[in-house]
Amino acid sequence: MSEKSKLSKELLYAPENGYDRLPESEKAAMHDYCEAYKDFLNHGKTERLCVEYCIELAEKQGFVEFKPGMPLKAGDKVYCNNRGKGIMLAVIGAEPLSRGANIAAAHTDAPRLDLKPRPLYEEAEMAYFKTHHYGGIRKYQWVTVPLELHGVVTLSDGTVLPIHIGDKPEDPQFIINDLLPHLGREQGKKPLNEAIPSESLNLLIGSQPVEDADEKLRFKLAVMQLLHAQYGMVEEDFISAELEAVPAGQARDIGFDRSFIASYGHDDRVCAYAELAGLFDAKAPQRTAVCIFADKEEIGSEGVSGMLSAAFDKFMGELCDTQGVLLRDCFANSFCVSADVTAAYDPNFADVYDKRNAAFVNYGVGLCKYTGAGGKSGASDASAEVVGKLRRLLNEENVFWQMAELGKTDAGGGGTVAKFMAQRNIDTIDAGVPVLSMHAPFETVAKLDCYMTYRCMRAVFEKA
Repeated sequence: MSEKSKLSKELLYAPENGYDRLPESEKAAMHDYCEAYKDFLNHGKTERLCVEYCIELAEKQGFVEFKPGMPLKAGDKVYCNNRGKGIMLAVIGAEPLSRGANIAAAHTDAPRLDLKPRPLYEEAEMAYFKTHHYGGIRKYQWVTVPLELHGVVTLSDGTVLPIHIGDKPEDPQFIINDLLPHLGREQGKKPLNEAIPSESLNLLIGSQPVEDADEKLRFKLAVMQLLHAQYGMVEEDFISAELEAVPAGQARDIGFDRSFIASYGHDDRVCAYAELAGLFDAKAPQRTAVCIFADKEEIGSEGVSGMLSAAFDKFMGELCDTQGVLLRDCFANSFCVSADVTAAYDPNFADVYDKRNAAFVNYGVGLCKYTGAGGKSGASDASAEVVGKLRRLLNEENVFWQMAELGKTDAGGGGTVAKFMAQRNIDTIDAGVPVLSMHAPFETVAKLDCYMTYRCMRAVFEKA
């Protein structure tokens, strides 16, 4: 190597594709990890289902439900179920909580279509459900896509019924109609965000009427007749229901080389699972390791199951109580990775990315110093010391990483739970998987980036 080449290698920063660095010995581990992740996706189509499956996996790993006041010692594994929509898990470390915890916070809600409180209607002798879209979707992407329905219904007597329709081969599925191109000339002239109005995102659910020809609402009544027979529901029960329409189908490998995974809900279940697997595999964490599955991130982290609620503070405060530690002291000395996805550079839409500062597929976990919009509005903006700490840790553990921004400064923007952790006086930085087609019914991620994000989370739990 020439002196010039040595100097260049020593002084200049030149990211490398992960496949040029990945040891052959790790390829099998990457494959096994991604197969387990696909299984998680297939089980976790909603935030509620993610929590249920998380508990199932955690209990197999020796986790028990945390009860306030229970004695805890180093190595104990506990979880706290937040109303069935969020969950927090902890492995108690050898060091006291006064020295802080290592925290990873992801969210398991994803953009979707919620049923309105009074969703059922009929029009032109067809029955429909009206929806209210949840989170930032591009509405034109959701028409003519097979959909499943998941959630719960609380009946008038207080019984809570789980509803899952469309995920089994024998189940019916649902769909939203689109306009045929032969009549779509005027529609085609509209901007993408206006071509499909929100109020047209109505699920087609039936067209067979009840036999009584004198009944005015024959098609709507026929649907209720079926729901009453199967679930004991009456129409008023929709008012106390949470039913979510999500894309049907399983996670699938993409590409001749199978190097990608396409699925609904990568944002942000790809980071949530990386946290969970990292917590399971972390060896004897010195500081207490905490994994969070939060809800409501896609609509601002509000509500009792979002990261703005006091549920996390309550859980951590009760852990601190077992050691006689003040919660504020624990938070002040803690380190948090806001585990959320970032935008992967897409050459088909190159004009909205700053290529020098974009995340690329197969280059590893994407670290984001700040998110937000425009002049960093809505970002927590991690300090140089925090970025340096994670950079140094990942280099020491040979985890592939890259720095990333969410597109050009004025192209848009986005946020994570980082600022809500920072508001608690916790040093926080964003890190996650680069995603193609983010917020679409089917998003795409690279397997290598998934695996490196898992290794990042494990390293944080073990050594941050």
